[in-house]
Amino acid sequence: MPPSCPRPAAPPDRPELWVGPEASVVRTHERSTDQLVSTGFAQRLDDLDRLAALGATRIRMPVLWERCEATPGVPDFRWADTRLQHLQGLPLRPVIGLLHHGSGPPHTDLLDPGFPDKLADYAAAVAARYPWVDAWTPVNEPLTTARFSALYGLWFPHRRDDAAFVRALLNQVQGTRLAMQRIRAVHPQAVLVQTEDLGRTHGTRPLSAQVRFDNHRRWLSLDLLHGRVGPAHPLWRYLLDAGATQAELAVLRDEPTPPGIVGINHYVTSDRFLDHRLPHYPRQAYGHNAHQTYADVEAVRVRGATPGSFEARLREAAARYGSPLALTEVQLGCTREEQLRWFHEAWQAATRLRQEGVDLRAVTAWATFGAHDWDSLLTQPRGHYEPGLFDVRGPQPRPTALATLVQELAQGRAPSHPVLQSPGWWRRQERHVYVPHGPVQHETPRGAPVLITGARGTLGQAFARLCRLRGLPYHLMGREQMDIADVASVDAALQRLAPWAVVNAAGFVRVDDAEHDPAHWRDNALGPIVLAETCARHGIPVLTFSSDLVFDGGQRHPYGEGDSARPLNAYGRAKQHVEEALQRQPQALVVRTAAFFGPWDQHNFITLGLGALRRGETWHAVDDQTVSPTYVPDLVHASLDLLIDGEQGLWHLANQGALTWHALACRAAEAAGLPRHLVQRIDSSQARQRAPRPAYSALTSERGAVMPALDLALQRFLHDTAAGTAHEPPSPSFGACTLRAAA
Repeated sequence: MPPSCPRPAAPPDRPELWVGPEASVVRTHERSTDQLVSTGFAQRLDDLDRLAALGATRIRMPVLWERCEATPGVPDFRWADTRLQHLQGLPLRPVIGLLHHGSGPPHTDLLDPGFPDKLADYAAAVAARYPWVDAWTPVNEPLTTARFSALYGLWFPHRRDDAAFVRALLNQVQGTRLAMQRIRAVHPQAVLVQTEDLGRTHGTRPLSAQVRFDNHRRWLSLDLLHGRVGPAHPLWRYLLDAGATQAELAVLRDEPTPPGIVGINHYVTSDRFLDHRLPHYPRQAYGHNAHQTYADVEAVRVRGATPGSFEARLREAAARYGSPLALTEVQLGCTREEQLRWFHEAWQAATRLRQEGVDLRAVTAWATFGAHDWDSLLTQPRGHYEPGLFDVRGPQPRPTALATLVQELAQGRAPSHPVLQSPGWWRRQERHVYVPHGPVQHETPRGAPVLITGARGTLGQAFARLCRLRGLPYHLMGREQMDIADVASVDAALQRLAPWAVVNAAGFVRVDDAEHDPAHWRDNALGPIVLAETCARHGIPVLTFSSDLVFDGGQRHPYGEGDSARPLNAYGRAKQHVEEALQRQPQALVVRTAAFFGPWDQHNFITLGLGALRRGETWHAVDDQTVSPTYVPDLVHASLDLLIDGEQGLWHLANQGALTWHALACRAAEAAGLPRHLVQRIDSSQARQRAPRPAYSALTSERGAVMPALDLALQRFLHDTAAGTAHEPPSPSFGACTLRAAA
């Protein structure tokens, strides 16, 4: 038996913190995606310092075959040399990974008979280069990679048959075995840290044979490495029927390569549910075996019982193998508070098991610098980005609230963020997208609230709606409950409700009326300042909003946060006054935004204009004012994430794009399939605007482009208005699974 990794340096009451950048290099038809490049990890050496500063003890360090060996047998280690040399000066030990959901360089692939030996040759070269490295993952998730590449056809070589699946799996397992032999020839104590997704399948009774088969299959890569696949194994006959030979299976059985650490990668979509009741599900969820067609969906979205947890998967693995364990990927592509809740739940499960005596070594904060396009399993290059511990959409990686949480946990401190008091969406009632199967178990939001002002306004209502969706307790207040310009009123509300944050969505929004109505100053200038100063005395963060109308339009490129404000109208002057006052205010976040449109407001520019076109009427739109329109759900989600992250100061949040009101109207009409010729251009003089507007007030951000592109926002606006709602981006789905059952 090989040795296991050295005992963790962390105290016995908690696991080690490991970290890892998303490292997939995946071929899809003629395109290759490299997550290390898209997240910037490939370019930034100081990312290693950022990760070490969190208190992590190990990094899953990619020295990937595809990236290092473009020419067969001639690896280029310059990139890896620099990083691994840097790691030697840090308290951060590597677990080197050689293949991460890839199929190898262009001169091989998962079905190549020479794949195992070629991978072993590369492993030998890497081990000779870095003989001091003591932990290795030659192939990440071989079973999952074989499924996605050779059974579901999503990744290269895009096969959809059992024979290809079994060959891809055996090639990766054999490659792992041979790679570890070559590595141990250099470092005899080298440890195999073998990762795999162990999601469990559930289902309705008519699909019990398929459910049973899937639950045997999920262990297959680890069973093969442990030498457990012989004639008595439940999938022995399946493997032989799919092309495996008894001789190659005998080698794996007789010369096992048991992992020193079994690494479990568990995601919210890992557990599946198979249902024969097809009318409950969309057609894209359908899968089949030789006998049945069924829906294959995330168990969390349909199963009534509380979904499978980290603790359940860990206990199963501990009972099956008795090996040291680690959670080697803990990630959730979702809103910030849900990311925090997901990681905290994983850490709590690992800590409980350690305290019970289970040899649970570490919890790995995965995708530390985020991930791109995993919402489509890397099959569609839409630029969808999910932040991790750091958000890389700015000039430098920006630590999120998740970075603070993992640092607190690694240091043995109690997690401080109040949003952790509520359960994650996977435990709340809204997790169900489909008709629940069985008695429903769910939890309700709890904990300190967000206080939201502006109960009658579009923005205040949107914050309330999306806080409810995100499981954030809130109080939505109008002036009768709290007057933001009255210190005593604000102070009383804060003492009574004890919010962890305040969102000021109140204000005087009639820009033209503000020119001659002095009441706007109280709502737009005095009130936000009084509110922020009172919150500061209570130590409560506050979020308030400003406008693109603080600019005079003198430049012809988008305005950033550092550009000077020179408002042309009274509304803009009030907003500028607040900005200047709150820049000196700790825990105050000021968001400049512009040109709202949204699915719940019937009076915004796009909703009114599209309504006119549907009635066959003309839509008049100004063509000499350029703006950056803002989809309200995007604005609210981004603002809440920044608030949870503890961001302060001035941020620009508008959808990425700059166009005139007329161009916006034309684009909206085209997207909606309505007659563009009815959109008529006018200039500012015809618009009867009493307050002067800047000719150009497009926004960009010097701090981070955290808002989606305008075209994507328009698509979601049309979808959401048709559906009558708006949701946060959905969690990634594994899609339908097609496999012949063993039965």
